[in-house]
Amino acid sequence: MCARAARSTGRILVGTTSWTENTLLERGRFYPAEVRSPEERLQYYASLFPIVEVDSTFYALPSLRDATLWTERTDPGFVFDIKAFRLFTELRTPVRSLPVDIRASVATADANVFYDKLPEAIRKELWQRFRAALEPLRSVDRLGTVLFQLAPSLLCNPAGLRHIAHCAEQMSGYQIAVELRDGSWFSEKQREQTARFLREHGVAQVATDEPQNKNFSVPSLWAATADVAVVRLHGRQRRNVKKRGPHFAAERLAYRYTDEELTSFTGPVTRLAQQAREVHVLFNNCYSDWAQRNAARFTEMLGKRAVTMRVPRVDAPRPAARR
Repeated sequence: MCARAARSTGRILVGTTSWTENTLLERGRFYPAEVRSPEERLQYYASLFPIVEVDSTFYALPSLRDATLWTERTDPGFVFDIKAFRLFTELRTPVRSLPVDIRASVATADANVFYDKLPEAIRKELWQRFRAALEPLRSVDRLGTVLFQLAPSLLCNPAGLRHIAHCAEQMSGYQIAVELRDGSWFSEKQREQTARFLREHGVAQVATDEPQNKNFSVPSLWAATADVAVVRLHGRQRRNVKKRGPHFAAERLAYRYTDEELTSFTGPVTRLAQQAREVHVLFNNCYSDWAQRNAARFTEMLGKRAVTMRVPRVDAPRPAARR
């Protein structure tokens, strides 16, 4: 990692939460026509941006082979933030998403399972496999944060605090970040205590931008609680926000930030860089190439404050993929 600039100014890495989202590939507006294989797509993306978030690890445990290929297909200095397996976030998890050998040993007739309902031995084995799969990234300094996008049902109460502490313990030696998704963590009375708890456990609190609705959204709170700060920008699409399932995934994220909206983030992100060694800004409005365009434009706005690979102007010719 690069050394910090004078006066404790951390470096800022801007990227997106996917390089393979379906509408990104279908619309054909980001990758050049000659970039067709998974290898070429990652190489091309990594030639433009310094960081990406891996979403597939939320749906199934990552494999050692995939993590090894990610390191081989990118240059030194490129960073992968990894989403934690959904089971670890207290979300209901399909039994079919567990490894085959573990699936066979889960004694349940239900199609889904919760973390606290699994035997301790199985939980320990899943954590061990998850950590082992990340080792190729960690060993060459390509692993950024491990992101726990926690279940909205995880409230600010003793059980919620215990689970976060448990995740931090299981991932000891890794930088983890938590995206808290219930407003109880951010009430005027509680927010400082939440930040203090996360600092004590070395956990990064994710700052988010998302559609605001009193029933199911959280406020945008920008505070560094660890050595790395994480910002995830979900867009402000209000339609279909509560709907679930793959049919609505792209519609929920179909939002393109305006220049005025992007400008409003430059101050908060710069202030985070004065509090943390590194700031990860990840655009999650992954519909068509909107996240990539917003990320490129935001990098331009930050200027020398942002780490750059070869981020082009949003309408500039695209470089050919590396071979």
